Amino acid sequence: MGKINRRDFVQRIAGMAAAAPAFHIISKALPVTEIIGHGDFRYRVHRDWGKLDARVTPVNNCHEMVQDRRGRLIMIGDEVRNNVLVYDTAGRLLDAWGTDYPYGHGLTLWEAGDEEFLFICDNGFDNNPQVVKTTLDGRVVMRLAHPAEVGAYDADDAYHPTETAIGPNGDIYVADGYGSQWILQYAIDGSFIRKFGGRGDADHEFQTAHGVCIDARGEGAPTLVCTSRAHNAFKRYSLMGEYLSTIFLPGAFVCRAVIDDDMLYSGVCWSRLRYLNQTPDSGFVTILDSEDRVVSNPGGTQPVYEDGVLQLMVQAEPIFNHCHDVCVDRDKNLYVCQWNANKSYPIKLERV
Repeated sequence: MGKINRRDFVQRIAGMAAAAPAFHIISKALPVTEIIGHGDFRYRVHRDWGKLDARVTPVNNCHEMVQDRRGRLIMIGDEVRNNVLVYDTAGRLLDAWGTDYPYGHGLTLWEAGDEEFLFICDNGFDNNPQVVKTTLDGRVVMRLAHPAEVGAYDADDAYHPTETAIGPNGDIYVADGYGSQWILQYAIDGSFIRKFGGRGDADHEFQTAHGVCIDARGEGAPTLVCTSRAHNAFKRYSLMGEYLSTIFLPGAFVCRAVIDDDMLYSGVCWSRLRYLNQTPDSGFVTILDSEDRVVSNPGGTQPVYEDGVLQLMVQAEPIFNHCHDVCVDRDKNLYVCQWNANKSYPIKLERV
C-alpha cells in the first residue's frame, strides 16, 4: 500500500467512525464459534492451553511470546513472581524466572550465530525504564543506556520503551511507545546511533510507537515495520530511519508486527469501537500477506476491500479481550498473549 497523507488519513478515520455504530450492531449478532478466521487462515481455539495454577505461577498481563530453536515458547509478563514463563507447544510449563521487570512488556529473540539472546523491555513507570539483553535463562549480558545519557533526550523527556528489533548487522532498534514516541537506534555494542519518528500526525511521526519489527521479505533491502497504534497503522522505514510508506488498518489498534514466512501477524488490542464506548473488550488478530493486504482476522470481522481500500475492522466474536501479541510456531499455530484480560493465560489458535 502506498503513502497516505495526513488529510486522507483524517478523512478516512472520520468517515469510518461515523459508520461504526451500525457496523457494530451487525458484528454483535455473530455467534461465538470455536473455529475462527477467514480464507486459508482459520484456527481452532484452545482457550485453556496455557492455563496454570495461579496460586503457584500467577500472571497479570501476558505481553509477548517468542519461540526458540528448541521449540520452547517464552513469554514475558509484568508479574514479578515470574516475569518469564516457558512453555512447550502442548501448554506444559517448562520453566519460570524473573523478578526484576515490574513492567515487563517487550520480548525479542535474537539469533547470533550459535547463540540465542532475549531483549526485554520494561516500561519503567516506576522511574526505572530498562532495555536489557539476556541469555535464555535470564542472565543479563548488556543494558542499553537511557537516551538522556547519550544525548538523545533531554533529562525530563519521557522514556518508557515497549519493544525492540535487531537488524541484520546487530543494530538494536527500541520503540519508545509509551514515552516520547521515538524509534531509537543503537549499535550492537550499545552505542547510540540516531533516533527518528517522534510524536505527531505527519507521515513520519507516531501516535503510540508500540512496536518495531525487521521485515526481510522479498528481494529488496530489509525494512522496519513500526507500529503507530492510535493511527491504526504500521509505518515502514528504512534501516536508517527514512520514512517509506504507511499500512493503514482502519479500526485496528495494532500492537507489534510479527513476520513469519511471507505473512505478517499482529494482535489488535482493541478496535475503534472501544473509543466510541461500544464495547470494553474488542481484541482480535489480524493477518496480512506479502502485499500488505489483510487476508484474515481471527476473532474479528472478515476483511473487505472496496475499490482497493480496506474497510473498518472490528471484533466479531467475544473470544479475546485485548490481544497484545501473536507468536507463530513451526506448525503455523498461533499463541495469543492478552493485556487487561482478567489475568488470563495465553490462548492457542490451532491452524486448520
